[in-house]
Amino acid sequence: MRFQKLLITAMHGAHLLARPMTLGVRAAVFDADERIFLVRHTYVSGWYLPGGGVDPGETAAEAICRELLEEGNVELDEPPTLVSVYFNRAASNRDHVLLYRSGGFRRSALKMPDREIAETGFFDLDDLPEGTTEATRRRLDELAGRQPIDPYW
Repeated sequence: MRFQKLLITAMHGAHLLARPMTLGVRAAVFDADERIFLVRHTYVSGWYLPGGGVDPGETAAEAICRELLEEGNVELDEPPTLVSVYFNRAASNRDHVLLYRSGGFRRSALKMPDREIAETGFFDLDDLPEGTTEATRRRLDELAGRQPIDPYW
C-alpha cells in the first residue's frame, strides 16, 4: 500500500514535469432513485465522484466515459453534460477539473474490487458514506441547488 502511494506521487510529479497543465474530469451519475454513484480508491482515503485525468488525444467527454467504465462498469446512454469547470489549487497551481452530469446509464456488471477501486456504490444524498470528501460534498450541494457553484474544487 505504501509503495503504491509512493508510486502514485512519483508518477504525478513526473506528469507535472512533462505536462504542467493538468486536466481532470469527474462525473455525477444518478440512478433512477436519485442516488449518487461514488467510488472509493485503494490509494487514497475517502469516497469520490468517479473520474480521472484526460489522456493525450482524448476529449474530456471521452475521458469521463472511459473513467466511468473503468471505475464502475458504467456505460452512459447519452453524452454527458458539462456542469462547471473548477480550479483545483490543492493539486497544483495549474490543475483544472471538469464536472459532468450524466443522464441514463447501464452497468454491464457490478464493479469488483481491483488495484485501483476498493468499492463503489449508489448513495442517498442525505445519507452519504462516512469519509465522503469535502470537495465531493460541495459538488453535490451545488448540483442540488443548496449552494452556488464555487470556481475552486
